[in-house]
Amino acid sequence: MKTISKQATLRGARRASALALTVASVLGNAALAADETASSSVLEEIVVTAERRPQNLQDIATSATVLTSESLDKQGVNDIIDIQQVAPGIAINTYNRGTFVNVRGVGIAQSAPTSVPGVATYVDGVYVPHETFISQAFYDVASIEVLRGPQGTLTGQNSTGGAIYIRTPAPVMEEFSGYVDQTVAEYNWYRTVAAINIPMGSMLAARIAGTYNSTDSYTDNIGMTPSGINPSQPGSSELTSFRAAVHFQPLETLSFDLRYEHFDFKSDYNAIKNRNDAVTPDPFTIEEDALSYLDQEGYRASLEARWDLTDGMQLRAITSQQDADNVDQADGDRTATAPPQPPNANVGRVGYTSQTTETNVTEVNLLSTGEQKINWVVGGFYMTETIPVQVLRDNRNTLTFVQSNSSIIAEAENESTSGFGQIDIRLTDRFELNVGARYSEDSQVYTRTALPGGAPPGCFPCTTVAESSETTGKLGAKFYISDDTMVYATASKGYKAGGVNLDPRLAVFGPETNTVGELGIKTTIADNQLRINADVFFSQYKDIQVSALAPISGSATAPATVNGPQADIYGGELELLGQFGSLGFNLGVSLLHTETTEAQVLTNSSVLPGQDRLVPEGTDLPFSPPVTISAGVEYALNVGNGVLTPRLQASYLDTQWATFFQNDAPGFSAERLAKVPSRTVVDLRLTYAPMKQLQLEAFVNNVLDETYIAVQVQEASSASGGYLYGAPRQIGGRIKYSF
Repeated sequence: MKTISKQATLRGARRASALALTVASVLGNAALAADETASSSVLEEIVVTAERRPQNLQDIATSATVLTSESLDKQGVNDIIDIQQVAPGIAINTYNRGTFVNVRGVGIAQSAPTSVPGVATYVDGVYVPHETFISQAFYDVASIEVLRGPQGTLTGQNSTGGAIYIRTPAPVMEEFSGYVDQTVAEYNWYRTVAAINIPMGSMLAARIAGTYNSTDSYTDNIGMTPSGINPSQPGSSELTSFRAAVHFQPLETLSFDLRYEHFDFKSDYNAIKNRNDAVTPDPFTIEEDALSYLDQEGYRASLEARWDLTDGMQLRAITSQQDADNVDQADGDRTATAPPQPPNANVGRVGYTSQTTETNVTEVNLLSTGEQKINWVVGGFYMTETIPVQVLRDNRNTLTFVQSNSSIIAEAENESTSGFGQIDIRLTDRFELNVGARYSEDSQVYTRTALPGGAPPGCFPCTTVAESSETTGKLGAKFYISDDTMVYATASKGYKAGGVNLDPRLAVFGPETNTVGELGIKTTIADNQLRINADVFFSQYKDIQVSALAPISGSATAPATVNGPQADIYGGELELLGQFGSLGFNLGVSLLHTETTEAQVLTNSSVLPGQDRLVPEGTDLPFSPPVTISAGVEYALNVGNGVLTPRLQASYLDTQWATFFQNDAPGFSAERLAKVPSRTVVDLRLTYAPMKQLQLEAFVNNVLDETYIAVQVQEASSASGGYLYGAPRQIGGRIKYSF
């Protein structure tokens, strides 16, 4: 089974590589033809802010994809999960209450108050520590920076895989402006985004933005309740959010930015197809009799100050308070036919979770400014958070949660402190060295006041402490072959803190590290009309934090995070961006190989009760598609007084695994329970701008109406697993008016 899978992967990689070369050749020839008939245009400079000061993407020694607001509009990126369709090397899974991002096979695949992502997310310079509350900020976006590989200096802990920086537009004092953006599509998808910029004199400006985004499910729930068809339609959702930003600049050398964002997200939870559905094989029909919902509400508030102490030195300080509540209820068996379970059953009928996250993040930087031969930044980071959580299970009722017969009540207190510094030295006009280091200390105190079956003797309340520390950083060199071409070599290390497991009888889990060597080239050719960025890398991924079951007493097991086997990762990425007159195109390709370098026995969390299974040497890492491709082409035509732009884009994600358990075993089919097949999604957009302020668009997402498994949801103590399917074909329209 494993050999066949490897051969299929190699065939897929060869086909995908051939496809990428063909697409690149066709786009290149078309570009030359277009350039003969259209007026010349050039690519705009792309600015990256991940290193605390604005820099040209072509000047940073990091593999990165940067999407501006214009490119987000062109490619129909409306949600964070859409990033994987336009950026190579990314796998994103949204299910249950979290968004799980993996870059080059490194990230996270489980959600718990004691675990953290391996791909750090920042919103307007503020670190957002948990995967539960990162998708709500995805509107009125100025840019998105996706950095691949460990960011162990400036981004710091919890960036073993990479980082995502989301930037929203800053208030501008020079103009009164705004826009209204409305999308309407099948499945009653209504998305409204509006923003207004208000100047208030020479020192003050404000920007207010908001969104309302609602959609019906593309899955039908035909489950019956005692009063008729279940009113819950998993997959439907509604988001209401607004953001306010104020920019105050009392002096030319001093500025303050105050930001506040509130979000309210409600849904009927995930539409997960039961693998054992005996009623219908239709992937978009489910039968659940419990009332399912997911409610998330919270806010982010931050204050950032910048003070130019001298012409070449600035003090930056930013502090943030983030509070959010999560309440959800789900059908544990994902059927409408199973009777109430016995009190001690492994899979409950109705699961209920309540979690509050209260986080404070502060960072202070002292950094150089302007163009200098020596650029530097030093700083400190401090984060504290409190997370009370209740996980309850009702085995005796089938419609809604009434009374728990299996309770987890606990509170996690997390603290993280670090200091860091980076220096970039331009030794000659063409050669530069980059050196950075960061020291991090993390602690976690986890107190349980209720556990299934009661607490162990002498343990009430049960408190466990986990502490970890690590020095990480980056060493790099850049050489400018010409003004338009730069090659670089880097060695970087990332770290993700250890933590505490739910059951006090389980040991704490240790930190994980990822050390990567990378070689890259960045060049702009054809009179600044074609940008080519490429890299190759090798990674040693150690003490990988994985989700499994662990023995606690006799034959009993409990969900746990454990340190899994080590792995080697290698591959490369290629990105092309071209603008030749009226013709624009983009191409992104990632080739990725992952394999464990040692065998390890883990308890399979995909089945209940868990089975001890050998994870052999050479096993693929989960969420590591060997090939990803994204490509798009558009052509602007003068029609009447406006411009008509048809655009075709496609994305390919190769086969990936949802767990380490990739071989068949008694009671476990890897194909059925752990494999996520490859998929190709093609989108078509037709945009017409009759005037500068007005944009009209018609689109078809998933033109080929491909049915594909987006996520393999694994078994849990409170709910069965199943398939979460991607969206079918969807036709819609969009209108945007700016003023």
